[in-house]
Amino acid sequence: MPDPSGRPVRADARANEDKLLAAAALAFTRDGAGATLKQIAKDAGVGIATLYRRFPTREQLVDATYRYETARLSVGTSDLLGELPADRALRAWMSQVLDYIATKHGMADTLKTLLQDDERLGSQTREQLTGAIEEFRLAGIDQGAIRPDVPSADILMSLAGVTLVAGAAHQRAQAERLLDLLMDGLTRPMDSASLVRLRNGSEHV
Repeated sequence: MPDPSGRPVRADARANEDKLLAAAALAFTRDGAGATLKQIAKDAGVGIATLYRRFPTREQLVDATYRYETARLSVGTSDLLGELPADRALRAWMSQVLDYIATKHGMADTLKTLLQDDERLGSQTREQLTGAIEEFRLAGIDQGAIRPDVPSADILMSLAGVTLVAGAAHQRAQAERLLDLLMDGLTRPMDSASLVRLRNGSEHV
């Protein structure tokens, strides 16, 4: 996976960084704010000195983990579309988003400060996730599996609504049911009135 910051990284350093970021994501999901840098380094199979060389502060580790997880979601579309029909691929991706939100909850306090300090970070995240949804949407329209009258931005907002009201770990089953309802709306055939409006160009696609 490309480095989120775009800077060049040696292959061995890249491997260690990937291990650290994957371990950090799991730790923040599992332990929340109680996740320790020492445990993250241990889970990654590297020494604590290696972690501090790459991420001297907890804030830098949280920032990198957030960017890493966002990038992972964004580049994972091709694999899912290669394995599943577009509607099922989008649904599987939505479950991955729930995991992503769980990681964000574990970094909440630090991440809130980072997002306040760097307004571009939030907008970049929205652009990446909207772009990923658009890949699923276009593939689904081409396959006749996803209705063409719902913009990707609306799908992202609906998905965000699910994570807002049922994003906690103990609500996972409910969140999955809500995602099923969302997908039902995205795959339900349009009624004749909607088709007429779409053909007349009065709805944005």
